[in-house]
Amino acid sequence: MTPPKPAARPDRVSLWRYLRLFRRDILSAQPARLYRAWMAEFRTPFFRSYLINQPDLIREVLRARPMDFPKSDRIAEGLRPLLGQSVFLTNGEIWKRQRRIIDPAFEGGRLRDTFPAMLAAGQAAVARLEGAGDMVEIEAETSHAAADVIFRTLFSIPISDDIARQVFSRFRDYQRSQPILNLAALVPLPRWLPRFHARRARDAAHDIRRLIRRLTADRMALIRAGAAPDDLATKIMTTADPKTGERFSTEEMVDQVAIFFLAGHETSASALAWALYLLATHPAAQSRVAAEGVALGETPDFGDLSQLGFTRDVFREALRLYPPVPMMVRETTRSERFRDRDLPKGAQVVISPWHLHRHERIWDRPDTFDPDRYGTAAGKTCLRDAYLPFSAGARVCPGAGFAMIEGPLLLALLVRAFEFLPADATPPVPIAHLTVRSGGGIWLMPRKRT
Repeated sequence: MTPPKPAARPDRVSLWRYLRLFRRDILSAQPARLYRAWMAEFRTPFFRSYLINQPDLIREVLRARPMDFPKSDRIAEGLRPLLGQSVFLTNGEIWKRQRRIIDPAFEGGRLRDTFPAMLAAGQAAVARLEGAGDMVEIEAETSHAAADVIFRTLFSIPISDDIARQVFSRFRDYQRSQPILNLAALVPLPRWLPRFHARRARDAAHDIRRLIRRLTADRMALIRAGAAPDDLATKIMTTADPKTGERFSTEEMVDQVAIFFLAGHETSASALAWALYLLATHPAAQSRVAAEGVALGETPDFGDLSQLGFTRDVFREALRLYPPVPMMVRETTRSERFRDRDLPKGAQVVISPWHLHRHERIWDRPDTFDPDRYGTAAGKTCLRDAYLPFSAGARVCPGAGFAMIEGPLLLALLVRAFEFLPADATPPVPIAHLTVRSGGGIWLMPRKRT
């Protein structure tokens, strides 16, 4: 079965129709030509944006010269009430300092240490699903599971902890009221206009930061007392910048925890939900994932993850078809020449995993779910040249390795415990919220495996 695709992608879409469609149905909003073009230009009286799909141009922006293409301030403004000066939004020397402190926490050896917490969160998700009923909205379940992983690995507390539960609840409110973070790249306001934030989103962001500040202050106290658990929060808060010797202040740590929760919870929940939907509509693939999950045994350790080869490819394919962050935006710091176009200083450069991952001139059968493609020479080439679920280069997501452990592990645990069947013949419609979610939810029927 092929994942949902609009009956006919229009070749051209007016700007206003695009705005109406973008959040309601991200697939239908995209003109067909953007899935074939190497580059496209968008003009308004206030700005110019350039979508690039050509792999060597993407390498130029993300890998070869990342400092010449900083993140757009227009994008940052939409998320500032929640994320402050987090590593996701900053540029230049501030960003470099933040990465020097954060990156050691996500090195290979540290990820091995997080495995028991991930396993416990996955087992808790299986237990919750046993009492969830005959039909479940699976995005709600994966959101709960992903939030549990974040709190267990970051602060050594389960989602049932009072503060963790409050953060999760308020984040759901924030997710429902905050628009897609990259829409502003295609239709940004002129810089002189004031930025307004929806009151619901602003209030939710304030509450989330207040709760995270409590967690962070409590952890600071435990660190000073020599009684802090050896988890990700402790590692980050006790790591000094090797250049300056400085550590994160409490407020700086609040910024970073906010993005860890957004990136580590929201994106993982989105990818895991779409992966379960794809398996529900592809029973043969689901059986293969279940078999790998059973082979893990009841008490797997970190080394056993090597047995999840096909499950990992299923998760990769879900990230390809439904990349949680569908578009990334950079800004030119000087005039550039891309293909036959001159890009002025201050132009928006849009790199779209959504288009790149379904590009008709790069991928074989781009709209088809095919986890086995990654075992072919063509699939491996595409993974290297046209696969960006976590960005690439210097600004690659520091939690990419974390996600590629968490996703396959949770997928294997859930699918070995339950057979998932589609509850509705109508395919879910992907829409653009903070991440690519389903407009009416993804409804599945879990059946306990014997």
